[in-house]
Amino acid sequence: MSETKERAAVDLTKGIAASALTDGSMILGRVGDQDVVLARTGDELFAIRAQCSHYRGPLVDGIIVGDTVRCPWHHACFSLRSGEALRAPALDPIPCWRVDREGDRIFVREKLPAARTAPALAPKAQLPSSIMIVGGGAAGVAAAEMVRRQGYDGPLTLISADADPPVDRPNLSKDYLAGEAQDDWIPLWGDDFYKEQRIDLVLNRRVTSIDTAKRTVRIEDGSERQYGALLLATGAEPVRLPIAGAEDDRVRYLRSFGDSRAIVERASKARHVVVAGASFIGLEVAASLRARGIAVDVVAPESTPLERVMGVEVGKFVRSLHEQHGVTFHLGQTVARIDGRAVTLSGGAVVDADFVVLGVGVKPSMTLAEQAGLAMDRGISVNEYLETSAPGVFAAGDVARWPDPHTGERIRVEHWVVAERQGQTAARNMLGARERFDAVPFFWSRHYDATINYVGHAERWDEVSIDGSLEGLDCSIEYRRGGKILAIATIGRDRASLEAEARMEA
Repeated sequence: MSETKERAAVDLTKGIAASALTDGSMILGRVGDQDVVLARTGDELFAIRAQCSHYRGPLVDGIIVGDTVRCPWHHACFSLRSGEALRAPALDPIPCWRVDREGDRIFVREKLPAARTAPALAPKAQLPSSIMIVGGGAAGVAAAEMVRRQGYDGPLTLISADADPPVDRPNLSKDYLAGEAQDDWIPLWGDDFYKEQRIDLVLNRRVTSIDTAKRTVRIEDGSERQYGALLLATGAEPVRLPIAGAEDDRVRYLRSFGDSRAIVERASKARHVVVAGASFIGLEVAASLRARGIAVDVVAPESTPLERVMGVEVGKFVRSLHEQHGVTFHLGQTVARIDGRAVTLSGGAVVDADFVVLGVGVKPSMTLAEQAGLAMDRGISVNEYLETSAPGVFAAGDVARWPDPHTGERIRVEHWVVAERQGQTAARNMLGARERFDAVPFFWSRHYDATINYVGHAERWDEVSIDGSLEGLDCSIEYRRGGKILAIATIGRDRASLEAEARMEA
């Protein structure tokens, strides 16, 4: 924050020269004790809070697209006119200030009242009698918030199998696990939010069946609830390996807040941990445990970490980065057996460990949808509006496979921001909109001082080109097939990542 304060030295209430603010540019300044960004798009001027409401990213380092501003860190999008958080991962608005132009000078005046909630998108008679959301992850909670933001005042229920209220899940393998975030930072909202928004939050309960004809769901306690519109946001669950001894209490998975707390508790007394799996989650866990000073061995069957998603060169770089921080890799191997502290690998080596974290990936939670007779396609099949094959039933998040207009293929993506944005689109469509989901997929992954931003989706490619230096943490990586750019990963080039996303949208 010291850098932000230094850059925000100009007092915008005293005015700046109009010539200092060109079309599409932003200036960081101060109004009272608030850091404020002054922005220009066309002939219009806007002033907004300088920090994103997600992780407080510096909006002045982002880009302007139309009458919106996008955060350079995790691609949240805000309205310059109202401060509304238009697209996840930010869900909360930011304040705005009045701007006046007097001659050749621009002045920022008083803070404006918060914008009012938008009206519901359809006449009340056409709205669902009630809305039920199954799943308390990214898609589910973003949908619930958007339903209320749109002005829907009917019954709204969110049923989650987790014991905890919805949390900021990316933090579970990053800052929280590394000991850099406190427990009270992790819930997305406090209990008061759900009460104020009249969201019936049902925790630690599983929906066991859906009757799409009667529009009812049955919960594991035997009770039934009726819905007018239903969103399935059941997400994904960790792949559980059939390892001898893996049921021992020394073995942990990471999916929920409770899982992360359990790992943190064990880590407080641990000196050596084995991570089975070199997925993004597995490697983020490794980095977080190294931040705690714990020795880490990573065991994975592939020859290069992340090769399937990022390619050989990036995978080798990520491996080298972890090795520089003390991680030991056992690649081309799996965990064969766990006997107390002894972890036996498929190659015969035995590694001593206080406990083991299994992070070999996830699989979509499809059982509920399959039993309900919904159309399936390695996930729940949805159309461009995120509608399933059953009337009034939508699906979003890790479990949904949708027609992606950018690749021309049906894809399913297991990333937090995609799930949130799908939840928001599904919410508006449950209220009568016919809004196609056409967002460009985005995710980020942090490994020590290197944060990888990735926009687009490339399951297969025939060309990878790198501009810049991986080792210097300053590069862009393009993934092409048939000459078309399908995805772009960046390290240390946040603005380039935003610009790539905007180009793909256009």
